[in-house]
Amino acid sequence: MTTKEGDPYDAVVLAGGGAARLGGADKPGVRVGGRALIDRVLAACSGAGTTVVVAAPRPTARPVVWAREEPAGGGPLAALDAGLARTSAERVVVLSADLPFLGEPTVRRLLDALAGSGADGAVLTDPDGRDQPLVAAYRRDALLREIAVLGERDGHGHGHSHKGGGLAGLPLRRLTGRLALTRVADPLAAFDCDTWDDIASARARIREHGNVLDEWISAVKDELGIELDVDTGALLDLARDAAHGVARPAAPLTTFLVGYAAAQAAARGGAGGGAEAVAEATRKAAALAARWADEDQQDAKPGTPQPGTPQPGAATPTPAKPGSAPQTPPSAG
Repeated sequence: MTTKEGDPYDAVVLAGGGAARLGGADKPGVRVGGRALIDRVLAACSGAGTTVVVAAPRPTARPVVWAREEPAGGGPLAALDAGLARTSAERVVVLSADLPFLGEPTVRRLLDALAGSGADGAVLTDPDGRDQPLVAAYRRDALLREIAVLGERDGHGHGHSHKGGGLAGLPLRRLTGRLALTRVADPLAAFDCDTWDDIASARARIREHGNVLDEWISAVKDELGIELDVDTGALLDLARDAAHGVARPAAPLTTFLVGYAAAQAAARGGAGGGAEAVAEATRKAAALAARWADEDQQDAKPGTPQPGTPQPGAATPTPAKPGSAPQTPPSAG
């Protein structure tokens, strides 16, 4: 079963670990490909109705709800309990904040796997086939049910423990071991950053030729706070045509002007706004670049007549005087 993109789900991102193997560094804030790890994860679950981050509040690329386990540093199970208390959707995606290669398609695959099964959760597996319970989609009721068994229920019957209660210090496998799980294999998305070597590997992979352009575009969109899917190939073709047919500096200037024109069109409510406005502006600029290049090619060929230009050797017509009869060329005989 495939879920619809609009099907509701919430997300809980656990970002409060101590990062002992990073020397106590602020792991969620470490940048990979120009973006903080936590912002990369938040981009992957941008379709969530509510996104709860369990950690001390910090600047993020998009708005989130903040929660904190009690006691602070009480471990992943206590953190999950605190995050679930702020959610309401039937399905919850649970993620750690150190996943540099997690993307929205993988999140959707997890949700699809959960919807197509009777399982309590769908978890990602790493290259060795091991479950990654912090890259998973779960049924919220199942999580609350088992957390209630493991921890202390509060007096309001909400299904989550009171201030972490007996959950503090418990490993997450104590919870997932009680759940019926289905599995999704995605070794790259399961890659997490526990050490500085992991971070160096992630940075190197992102800068590989086949990945760098998409990563750069995603980073720029996050930095500028825009969510827009455009035809990258069409824009690259336009930049190439402007560079070759006009001059090299025309490439960045033309694409800037396309973006500006699209923004104006969107502000006026024209061309459908967003991606449609970019596509329309790109089409117009590409047509102009093609016409410009055609003229340049014609000028480069000696003897190529231009529209409206007399042919060499042809008599130049003498304008007729007002009221005179039209001139008739002499007979060839």
